[in-house]
Amino acid sequence: MINAPKLDRIDINILAELQRSGRITNAELADKVGLSASPCLTRVKRLESAGLIAGYSAIINLAKIGTSQIVFTSVTLGDHRRADFQKFETRIAQYEELVECHLVSGGFDYLLKFVVRGIAEYQEMMEELLESGIGVSKYFSYIVIKTAVARGQAPVKLHAPGLSR
Repeated sequence: MINAPKLDRIDINILAELQRSGRITNAELADKVGLSASPCLTRVKRLESAGLIAGYSAIINLAKIGTSQIVFTSVTLGDHRRADFQKFETRIAQYEELVECHLVSGGFDYLLKFVVRGIAEYQEMMEELLESGIGVSKYFSYIVIKTAVARGQAPVKLHAPGLSR
């Protein structure tokens, strides 16, 4: 990572605790990572400034609001020039229902994750995409029946060099 600060075990522990609970108070965080409040806050601000903490958000239980359906979609483009990929990515990003878009290797080009109110809404959106002329040659839909595991993020400690579980 360019211009990233060198992280020590305390920095990684701070990131891990904030990943678990973004609403933790600075005093509680400091206690959990073995610092006093002031140096802990200084470290958090440094991690934020360096872009290691990209933001804070709430995890919303959509089932309490209304119906929702997760649909994964594999997309194959007709042409594979840089401009074709850029055109697709620019257009697909306009859909608020899209929560993830990955360019992948293998038998198709993109793996998309949509969260929609229902299948009819999804199908209408896909028909619009096909008619928009952004180069989709084919797509396959995978409707989620049950989410068995949804962690949201990979544990930071598993990705920190030199640290073990």
